[in-house]
Amino acid sequence: MSTMDSSMVNVALPALMETFHSSLALTEWVVLMYLLTITVLLVFWGKLCNLIGCGRVYSVGMLVFTLGSLLCGTAPNISTLILFRFIQGLGASMMMATGPALIKSIFPAERLGRGLGMIGVATSLGLMAGPVVSGLLIHWLHWRAIFWVTVPVGLFFFIAGRRVLGNLKSENSLQEKFTIPLTGFLKGNNVDLAGAILWAAVITLTLLLLTHATSLCCSNNMTDSFIFYAGIVLLLTSWIFFLWYERRQEDPFLPMSLFRERFFSMAILSSTLSFAVLFMVIILTPFYLNRILGLTPDRVGYVMMALPLCVFIVSPLAGRLHDLIGARVVATCGLFCCMISLFLMTTLTADSSPLSVGLRLALIGFGQAMFLSPNSAAALAGVSEDQAGVTASMLATARNFGMLSGAALAGLIFAMYFSTATGGLDMKDFTPSVTHEFMVSLKRTFQYGLVLSLAAVIASFMRLEPNAKESNQEV
Repeated sequence: MSTMDSSMVNVALPALMETFHSSLALTEWVVLMYLLTITVLLVFWGKLCNLIGCGRVYSVGMLVFTLGSLLCGTAPNISTLILFRFIQGLGASMMMATGPALIKSIFPAERLGRGLGMIGVATSLGLMAGPVVSGLLIHWLHWRAIFWVTVPVGLFFFIAGRRVLGNLKSENSLQEKFTIPLTGFLKGNNVDLAGAILWAAVITLTLLLLTHATSLCCSNNMTDSFIFYAGIVLLLTSWIFFLWYERRQEDPFLPMSLFRERFFSMAILSSTLSFAVLFMVIILTPFYLNRILGLTPDRVGYVMMALPLCVFIVSPLAGRLHDLIGARVVATCGLFCCMISLFLMTTLTADSSPLSVGLRLALIGFGQAMFLSPNSAAALAGVSEDQAGVTASMLATARNFGMLSGAALAGLIFAMYFSTATGGLDMKDFTPSVTHEFMVSLKRTFQYGLVLSLAAVIASFMRLEPNAKESNQEV
């Protein structure tokens, strides 16, 4: 449900912009608020999972997500919709943080890649269904229907799954920890709340600066320019202080000790970069299909479905390949395919066919599928059972931080080039007369994505398999 919601909303962005006549920077906050909420809360839910059991956290998250979906469908304006997306993201973060840990508690180590490959199938089913469902609902009904469609599904599985999730062995092993008072947990006895607040602050500040950089730095107003440069200084200072603070904590919000292990740090870095590239494509491609190629919402959904369809087909194979030959080769080859696809995206023109766009998206989907489950399995295989919840939440945090960064960067880079080329116009002011400027801005954005994709390939290649590390120590 959470991944289907993401892909549905991406397709709906042009319709939302038209309904509320909002700028690109404001409209993309419908996506960014959801991702921001997930990013800043995943580690918190991972730690809570280790205390009271992942099944309970997952079950409540499903109910909260369903409530958020219901509210989003009633939003009277863009600001209220963004607020309700926070509630949706709250529930989604609870499910995302605990899902891989539940899988790890069920599957033996030699089949962990296969189990996470099945998670990839479920994820890709949501991503695959989202564009088609969204396009059809917008075309025949209304954009509000894209939120309401998940409400009955969420309620049904919350009721049906409560007993199953409550009886998992992973929770029984943690049952004694449930006696720890929850109030003590919230007061900071078991989690670095100051670090959590700092993490939320630096991520939010980073996002605000990225989404408003165009209007601030390109303004002739001295006050706006001062705010922009002061924001940069504050942002850098905040990141430095956050990292300094976390390194001094005995039990930090972000488990800094894990980053000393190359198999983990490279998995996190390559995951962040790969999802940043993915969302740079996902955010802008619907606008290209709608504004330039003139496709209706349902046809936009059909084209966008090519990416998750390929993920659905390839994910099980990628999990099996990891179990056979490890993550380094499989994941790096997947990211290399993504890099080739980004290069092909830079060659799109105003006359490209929808089929050619779909093939490019399919190649990205193939690469992401080859990367995702081997990368997650490699990170989880190298940690102990008591670190599984935090590790799973860190992987999900990396993915969502990548999505968040990619969406914000795509909006920033495109808006800067488009505004400069058109004398200050925004995406909402698009007319066929500025098609050339649109295409130039799109190409430049994808070129930046190509650089990030190359960095992801290098990071994945530099990873060290946990088993390989242990063998080296024994020698």
